[in-house]
Amino acid sequence: MEREIGEKVRALRLQRNLDQATVAEQSGISVRALRNLEKGAGSTLRTLLVVMRALGREHWFESMAPVATINPLSLPRKSAQRQRATATSVKQAQEASRKLTFLAKRRAAIK
Repeated sequence: MEREIGEKVRALRLQRNLDQATVAEQSGISVRALRNLEKGAGSTLRTLLVVMRALGREHWFESMAPVATINPLSLPRKSAQRQRATATSVKQAQEASRKLTFLAKRRAAIK
């Protein structure tokens, strides 16, 4: 990957018809640092940034990490709030169940 990025930087420099010494001077780095970057032979992120800035390609980094347009924290929650069982609601459910059982037994006894 480093080599591929270095080749792209070199191609961009040659496309602009600039030599290594000129780009290195505009970037404020040594020619050796630029050469290492172009060869993919170990370079720093700072070197890449200043070279891309000197070549007028700062926007190249924006395509790598686009700015998020939606904040997931601001989205409304889709699920309803959980409802917890209370002692009252449990008792009501048990009582309703007892009534239904009683009514079912009564109907069965009448038939």
